[in-house]
Amino acid sequence: MPAETVDKVVSRYRKELYIAAFTLAALATHLILRFGFRSEGYQDWPLFTVLAVGGVPLIWDFLRKMVKGQFGADWLAGIAIVTSILLGEYLAGSIVVLMLSGGEALEGYAAGRASSVLRALANRMPSVAHRKVDGVLVDIAIDEVEVGELLVVLPHETCPVDGEVVEGHGVMDESYLTGEPYTMSKAPGSEVLSGAINGESALTIRAWRKAVDSRYARIMEVMRESQQGRPRIRRLADQLGAWYTPLAVTIGLLAWLISGDPVRFLAVVVVATPCPLLIGIPVAIIGAISLCAKRGIIIKDPRVLEQCDRCHTLIVDKTGTLTSGRPVLTDVVVGPGFEKAEIVQLMASAERYSKHPLSKAVVNAAKAQGLTLEPVSEISERPGQGLTGKVGGRTIHITSRNKLAAAGHRAFEQLPAAEAGLECVVLVDDAYGATCRFHDEPRAEGRAFIAHLGPRHAFDRILLVSGDRQSEVAYLAGKVGIEIVYAEQSPEDKVAIVREENKRGPTLFVGDGINDAPAMTMATVGVAFGQAHEITSEAAGAVILEPSLIKVDELLHISKRMRRIALQSAIGGISLSVVGMGFAAFGLLPPVAGALAQEGIDLLAVLNALRMGVKPKVLSDV
Repeated sequence: MPAETVDKVVSRYRKELYIAAFTLAALATHLILRFGFRSEGYQDWPLFTVLAVGGVPLIWDFLRKMVKGQFGADWLAGIAIVTSILLGEYLAGSIVVLMLSGGEALEGYAAGRASSVLRALANRMPSVAHRKVDGVLVDIAIDEVEVGELLVVLPHETCPVDGEVVEGHGVMDESYLTGEPYTMSKAPGSEVLSGAINGESALTIRAWRKAVDSRYARIMEVMRESQQGRPRIRRLADQLGAWYTPLAVTIGLLAWLISGDPVRFLAVVVVATPCPLLIGIPVAIIGAISLCAKRGIIIKDPRVLEQCDRCHTLIVDKTGTLTSGRPVLTDVVVGPGFEKAEIVQLMASAERYSKHPLSKAVVNAAKAQGLTLEPVSEISERPGQGLTGKVGGRTIHITSRNKLAAAGHRAFEQLPAAEAGLECVVLVDDAYGATCRFHDEPRAEGRAFIAHLGPRHAFDRILLVSGDRQSEVAYLAGKVGIEIVYAEQSPEDKVAIVREENKRGPTLFVGDGINDAPAMTMATVGVAFGQAHEITSEAAGAVILEPSLIKVDELLHISKRMRRIALQSAIGGISLSVVGMGFAAFGLLPPVAGALAQEGIDLLAVLNALRMGVKPKVLSDV
């Protein structure tokens, strides 16, 4: 069954706000009739209305849960309402209705605050796309876009769907999607992402996917899921209620039995109404989701917020995760008849249209050498096929050593011996042009991040797992201070490693590539970096839009703080309620006064939980 949308959730809680407002008005009318006009015959009619409008639906809901065998902390509220009606304590029952409806409305308000980021995402997307038919633009609804048809993205517009450029040259700002603070050049054959902002030039694109299947739509779906999911810590209310509800009922029955006064039973269950459990915990969770979103961390599965603080084993990928994914071109071994500057110029001319991590290194090397980039007439970069383009009348193909070997290409025999580091092979007009070598340095915060995990977050095992060669992985591990290293690992190998580590305890996997997705799913918590492929993002429980290990540290801190605040609200509220139950059991707190006291306890619990949405002074100690 599909989860409710955020708008439906907020709408449902808005109804509770109306009930709370109506209850307040009815209570005010009751007090006016009772103390102002001293109208004995009519003073209780407003209370009857409240119990009918707000109480009966609650009782019906509790009966449905009872039939299903669902017994939770909210049962106390139902018991209190029924008992108040049977004993004629209509005012106390009405106040319980106010407590529940007001609490639900407050939670709905918090949900609306947390969904503001989702609404901002939705507002950025165009509702209209420009279909190109026989050279004429026809405006259509974005939902009508079909795969393969031509669209025109006008200057400064938001790209409506994923696709590729078929006509025009320009740039697009993809920082909102990738976290990278610069624009990407676009030419025929370049990939475009939905949600990217076009530059000064109109581009004709061919749609690869429908709007509902595009990258931007998936990001929005991740946001929806993060606000709809019910994490395990949310069920902490039911776990605590499993002993709290029988305790409250037992105290109430003993008070009734010993005193012979059933009103004391009502007073006890009214004071015991578990709003700190029913409201405080979800408000803390929603606040944590909202705070994460503000920090560029999308919580796809809210259970991440509970489980992060339990993890004591970190398994981290190398390229693009522990490193910046921005390697430097360190060597160009040219083939017969070619010059280094010539190869770099040809490569950079084509690579400026690529999103591959090595492309920026080549472009930067060309800029450093003062080389002029040549015009590119065609560009193609299909997954697994490398980069191909026509530069200055020559065809350039950038691929890998393994792909040449698999294809049985004659250029494979001309390659130099493999060395540590990253490399690519350049073919010019199908002839061997050069082997380019790169070196990827760790992120600036890498060593400090790894070093602080033990003392600050109780991680006792840190593993570097990568598909790269042993020499390169070992080099990087030494740079950042990781002792347990697994190199040349396939996706299946990574899954086996995670499965084995899970036997030791909860695991946190941080990665950014497609080959990380299976292992990320297997880990207790999977975190994907913003540049990660869509498959990796779907496998992860949290997505960090701005690739940074500091953001991982922020997630750990938010998780720990959320659990602490949620437990403070729940257990603190319960403790105060138990004290109030004691007073009520001895007849020192009548039902109405008990209901008012519980309102004060609820307010304290909720106010404490709301602290979760406020950014503390320090969110990282890296």
